[in-house]
Amino acid sequence: MSAKIYRPAKTAMQSGKAKTHMWVLEFDQETPRTIDPIMGYTSSSDMRQQVKLTFETQELAEAYATRNGIDYRVIAPKDPQRQVVAYPDNFRYTRTQPWTH
Repeated sequence: MSAKIYRPAKTAMQSGKAKTHMWVLEFDQETPRTIDPIMGYTSSSDMRQQVKLTFETQELAEAYATRNGIDYRVIAPKDPQRQVVAYPDNFRYTRTQPWTH
């Protein structure tokens, strides 16, 4: 039984940062998924895939995993690098890209 511990990224559909401050422990897939021959649904007999545990900090998630004997790996969060952009930069004479219109 293995799991990954990560902090989810911001959703691409909205600009808000909801649910990005919590750390998530998610179990890895142990049995392959199968396709139901009649309906075509994808299913699995592994119920741990449906479990997602949330923690306040990374240390709490790691402590839970070690306490319960779960092999885990930590995926470090990637914080976005903000680029400072100003409107007057479009008209600067030292502009590296030519004005196209």
